[in-house]
Amino acid sequence: MQFKRVVVTGLGAITPLGNDVQTYWENLLKGMSGACPITKFNADKFRTKFACEVKDFSPELYIDKKEIKRIDLFTQYALAASTQAVEDAGFNLDTLDKDRTGVIFGSGIGGLKTFQDEVAYFASGDGTPRFSPFFIPKMIIDLAAGHISIKYGFRGVNYATVSACATSNHAIAEAANHIRYGNMKVMVTGGSEAPVVEAAIGGFNAMRALSERNDDYATASRPFDKNRDGFVLGEGAGALILEDLDHALARGAKIYAEYGGSGMSADAYHMTAPHPEGLGVQNVLRFALENAGMTPDDIDYINVHGTSTPLGDVSELSSIEKIFGERAYHINISSTKSMTGHLLGAAGAIEAIASIMSTIHNIVPPTINHFEDDPEINPRLNLTFHKPQEREVRAALSNTFGFGGHNASIIFKKYKA
Repeated sequence: MQFKRVVVTGLGAITPLGNDVQTYWENLLKGMSGACPITKFNADKFRTKFACEVKDFSPELYIDKKEIKRIDLFTQYALAASTQAVEDAGFNLDTLDKDRTGVIFGSGIGGLKTFQDEVAYFASGDGTPRFSPFFIPKMIIDLAAGHISIKYGFRGVNYATVSACATSNHAIAEAANHIRYGNMKVMVTGGSEAPVVEAAIGGFNAMRALSERNDDYATASRPFDKNRDGFVLGEGAGALILEDLDHALARGAKIYAEYGGSGMSADAYHMTAPHPEGLGVQNVLRFALENAGMTPDDIDYINVHGTSTPLGDVSELSSIEKIFGERAYHINISSTKSMTGHLLGAAGAIEAIASIMSTIHNIVPPTINHFEDDPEINPRLNLTFHKPQEREVRAALSNTFGFGGHNASIIFKKYKA
């Protein structure tokens, strides 16, 4: 089967480093940390008291004021990022074939704040059921995709992906496949998450998954550092417009990059821990290259999952070495989570944007917060510490791995006519 070529024609971002793509990208290159003391609730009694929050978000720029209270923050972020992306793509919405325009937009958790607050309110009463009629519509994960389609009247394929921290990459890959197979002409895709709430901080603390470096929160997310002690929770959303190349050319669209391909696999090992031999990660890297019709020599940059956990960072890098061989030492690797924190189901979306921007500008964003080498990590690997590095980026690969052993990798490359 001859696949349709898929290109990226629009981008949108709400992140801890900025509420539009350009600000986000500039702050990545500056090596800025998005971590700050938690402002969304009183975290004094929690072991972790900081997160990478979105700052100065104004939902009324994207959503009718009457609707804001009816939708959870994760959907607000999704609508904001997708609105930016649709506007960036420059569609004539009056002539766009909305039957062939779809939405696949994911979240790992969805409306956790809504769920927490509604249940807490019920538990504080006498058992009389008093729930908001908006409780379920605000909470469920598919409503982000639903609201995006409702806003624009996009009547094509529409659903949500849910695979923990691999969610966004699954969404992007699925959206691309609907275009590759000729089902759709245009897809809005990405992911959103708003998990900076008591239940998430407390739950991840109970797992010992979060950094507890409260006295130095700006450097707490330190992928590959010997003294890393867990990830930093982040929030936000990223959105991409994927489009059939012929459709994009016919309307004179600007093209950011071309979608190369994707890989998906499972560790089939443990609920939260990576496979000790990295078998699932090796498979997902191999599958992504095969799906894209590429070899390790075609990849110049890998935006790794790199969450700053003791086991995960080592497992991912060793898997890259096994699949890429000698080429692993001639590419740039970086973890932008060192700056943004970990956006869970939205991580892949904003990291896809960083990967795309690297192919456009031929520069690799850094891994910040490196202080001491980990003896378990091969020093031959170029982990792009401290500062961005200029180089030709013909193609970038982005990794995401989720609890449950879900793995998804996607590849973007420079567009060539």
